[in-house]
Amino acid sequence: MADFDEALRRYYDQRADAYDDIYLRHDPAWRKDLESLAEEMTKALAGRSVLEVACGTGFWTEIVAKTVAQVVAVDCSERMLEVARKRRKRNANVEYVLGSAYSLEDVTGRFDAGLANFWFSHVPKSRIEEFLSGLHHRLEKPAIVFMADNRYLPGIGGQLITKPEIEDTFKLREGKDSSKYEVLKNYYDRKALERVFFPHGSQLKTHETQYFWSIQYLTKQ
Repeated sequence: MADFDEALRRYYDQRADAYDDIYLRHDPAWRKDLESLAEEMTKALAGRSVLEVACGTGFWTEIVAKTVAQVVAVDCSERMLEVARKRRKRNANVEYVLGSAYSLEDVTGRFDAGLANFWFSHVPKSRIEEFLSGLHHRLEKPAIVFMADNRYLPGIGGQLITKPEIEDTFKLREGKDSSKYEVLKNYYDRKALERVFFPHGSQLKTHETQYFWSIQYLTKQ
């Protein structure tokens, strides 16, 4: 899986400067779904101390910082973090940290909430338990966790690729230098999300819009 991780990091290093463009689509339905997602997230995490995984350029970090006590935002791409520190407001309750989603024990602080937007689809299915266990281990119990990601819509986000004997799927993406990347990208519907997360939390709430899914739950004590 190290090769998948490195390919993903290289892709996002390449995309860092232009990554925010994905949130600027001139599609009213897309923008409405983004606004709905932001509202769900801020309501769920209000007042909490948040550990954010795969923060990227800090798009969601800046939004959630308005209503939380603090947020420590982690990403494995130094280039993404450079963009986040440059573009986002300098909030006293935000800290950006270089780190891996699979090594959160290295992140200092105490947290009663976890956030991972548009990351779960990049987790190999063989590493889901590793990721969730590591995240939950870093949170005070019971903590609230909020995640959101893309729903699968044909023709959006590049060509979907399947491979023999691999349960993960991939999207063919292009870097700014026209280099090609096969980015690991798994898609989930409501039933699949409930199967994955039910063993890990209580009070699960899932929501689907045209473009996105979201889930929130309390970690088990």
